[in-house]
Amino acid sequence: MKKTLVIQLIVLNLILFGLLGNPYGQEIKKENCFFLSSLHYTAKGMEYWYDKANDGLEILAGVPYSNLTCKNCHVPGCDRCHKVEKDKRLNYSTGAAKNQTMCLECHAREQAIIGIDHAAKQPDVHLAKGMKCTDCHSSREMHGDGVEYISLKQPGAMDTKCEKCHPSVKPTDSHTVHGDKVDCKACHIRHVVSCTNCHFDTLLKEGKRTAIPVSGWVFLMNYGGKVTSANMQNFVVNTDKTFLMFAPHMSHSVMKEGRKCDGCHGTKIMKDIQSGKITLTWFEKGKVMNLKGVIPVVKGVDYQCIYQDRKEGKWVPIQNPAKPLYHYAAFGEPLSQEQLNKLVERMGK
Repeated sequence: MKKTLVIQLIVLNLILFGLLGNPYGQEIKKENCFFLSSLHYTAKGMEYWYDKANDGLEILAGVPYSNLTCKNCHVPGCDRCHKVEKDKRLNYSTGAAKNQTMCLECHAREQAIIGIDHAAKQPDVHLAKGMKCTDCHSSREMHGDGVEYISLKQPGAMDTKCEKCHPSVKPTDSHTVHGDKVDCKACHIRHVVSCTNCHFDTLLKEGKRTAIPVSGWVFLMNYGGKVTSANMQNFVVNTDKTFLMFAPHMSHSVMKEGRKCDGCHGTKIMKDIQSGKITLTWFEKGKVMNLKGVIPVVKGVDYQCIYQDRKEGKWVPIQNPAKPLYHYAAFGEPLSQEQLNKLVERMGK
């Protein structure tokens, strides 16, 4: 009798679990956890600029974003940042998540710029004061607010602004002349780290990101009604197809004193841009070199770069690469001809 009852209970449980599913194994829905809509979880930014509907890299690659390993570069859950082990038991910790090392494990570009500036003994002004990521970046930015943003540059996605800590600035000539037309970052960002020659075929076949990093330059674009700092990234696809992307970018290489007027105005770079052609990268003694300084992004300019294929783990220069497909990402727009003309002129003339 008891044996029969046990069997009946087992069968009943199997039926219930089959019909209703395991209540303890159900997938959490986005409406029940706003973190699942955060950029840290969705990593929507890359998908947005890659999409062919947005004139992205997919046009050349012909591979849907869903087939790329890039989609796996996200924070799967709270444990990734908050989990610590204490007394052989797992615990939740806000302190662990606020540790700078935790952020830099994923944000490799920022880790690179910090290392470069440290070696040059010119650290970011905030890092030099002992500040950490979470001193500027809010919990809402990291955990989301229920809105599924498509880019960290989408209006409303970020809380961090220079003006939050610096509501007023000294009435210098630069601040007076530029007014509300130029963002703080355009003058106070020392430089950016750029990934050049990102090899798409290696990413597709091996799931590895392979590129050549360069630094010592910063680009200028329009974003949110102001001129701001920007970055570039270029790709090689299907052996010889090329893609060159520009986007607004906040580099954690901030200078206390802004760039001097002659750092932007009247430089050879500005005149080369005005001529319609400028060389960004080239070979020198077998090494990739890059232009140094402030470089405006202007539509119609031929930004010349060297491009290389990747064969058997080695870079092989492409002799006659196809002209790049240009792309302006993250809500950034090129400078106008009028803006360029002002940069070409030396101040005071």
